[in-house]
Amino acid sequence: MENSNKSSTLVTLISVFFFWGFVAASNDILIPVFKEKLHLLQWQSQMVSFAFYVAYTVGSLIYFLVSKSSKGDILNRIGYKNGISLGLIISAIGTLLFYPAAQTASFPLMISGLFIVGLGFSLQQIAANPLAINMGDPKKGSQRLSMAGGINNFGTTIGPLLVSFAIFGTVATSGVKVADISSIKIPYLILGAAFIIVAIVFKFSSIPNKLSSINDDDSIKTNTGNERKGALNYPQLVLGMIGIFVYVGVEVSTASNLPEFMKQHIGLTTDKIAPFISLFWASLMIGRWTSSVGAFNIKGSMKDIMRFLMPYIAFGVFLVVNKIANHDITPFYIYAFVIIALIIADILSKGNPARQLLLFSMLGIVALFVGMLSDGMVSVYAFISVGLFCSTLWPCIFTLAIAGLGKHTNTGSSFLIMMIMGGGVISLLQGVVSADNLLGIQWSYLVGVACFAYLAFYAFKVSGILRKQGIDFNQKKSIGH
Repeated sequence: MENSNKSSTLVTLISVFFFWGFVAASNDILIPVFKEKLHLLQWQSQMVSFAFYVAYTVGSLIYFLVSKSSKGDILNRIGYKNGISLGLIISAIGTLLFYPAAQTASFPLMISGLFIVGLGFSLQQIAANPLAINMGDPKKGSQRLSMAGGINNFGTTIGPLLVSFAIFGTVATSGVKVADISSIKIPYLILGAAFIIVAIVFKFSSIPNKLSSINDDDSIKTNTGNERKGALNYPQLVLGMIGIFVYVGVEVSTASNLPEFMKQHIGLTTDKIAPFISLFWASLMIGRWTSSVGAFNIKGSMKDIMRFLMPYIAFGVFLVVNKIANHDITPFYIYAFVIIALIIADILSKGNPARQLLLFSMLGIVALFVGMLSDGMVSVYAFISVGLFCSTLWPCIFTLAIAGLGKHTNTGSSFLIMMIMGGGVISLLQGVVSADNLLGIQWSYLVGVACFAYLAFYAFKVSGILRKQGIDFNQKKSIGH
């Protein structure tokens, strides 16, 4: 009965991850639409991503400064589930701005609304990520976070399709549809109502307001005398902050610049791009569903079978959703072979977050170079496959970065959420260098290569740092993994 209660509590918690994904991926549809309708340059259109992701930094800074000035951590005072509820209400307020923004086709109003939505998301993320990691065996924290990320990416898979449907109307089999910006107000108002409903559910849920494991971690033993004055005294966190910055950066910039690449290199019109954006974000769902197998108490051959089945179940969800949306899904069948690389890498990682981070970062570099050195649909699928190799990087980095922080975990979490601004900064950077007189759109993906290179370095470096603190994710696990 206790396990059943824990499962239902975890399900309630990870429902909020859906919203983060829905909004983030929908931005990739808004970017090319606003660029065309308002005659923006590529770097100007990336202000959509910039406003949304920089809001995480502003929100995290507010969290840190208020905690510091009041000499007490906000979440420890108001509670985790109350913090998530408050964050949802703030995000709901942001969605209200989409009505006047859509009516007047106002770019400043729209990115202001996204900024406020992002502010609310920052508080939700500061609370939800440590909750997911610490609601159970911390050694399986990254796998639980992968499961939560899988729900997030269900939102990223359907978000672009629903927003594209709202903007372009019924999907036709031929012809170019004309964008109607004013129509985006309805889905975002519905989203705001959903935020409020879920905030009420969280308020009265059994999600804990306190976590004893944050102050007393019994599952991963550390050396005595390892306690430090503040979160920033832990090198795994400081290096992990840069890791989150570049990880979110390469993930978001790869997707947000993809529409322009497809427009230039395969002549795809904006109204036809949604399924490809959906596949990029579905790729993260595929990877996270695969990694989350380790979070369940499945043993022996059944676990091995699920490692092969889970990615294709997730891929099937993508195909079904796009079929319902009346898109031609036959061009995507070939992607089933690309998924094999993910399965092999997942098996080789053996559940170790540092090893998985290293393997997936190296594969991300390979995928980007294939995309830059080829053309046509090969390059498109290569860039889309970056989603597969980004899929488990967030839980890996987050788990490694807060390992051993003890009472400084909440502060460390807020610092990591602060670095989500990389999604806006690096997207903007790639948008700038994608100009024809600089790198051009195709070779602008060298920015992503630099991001993955740092992540590979962090994966190598952090293992030694944690071992010196008595933390070893390679130790034999007691729960059949």
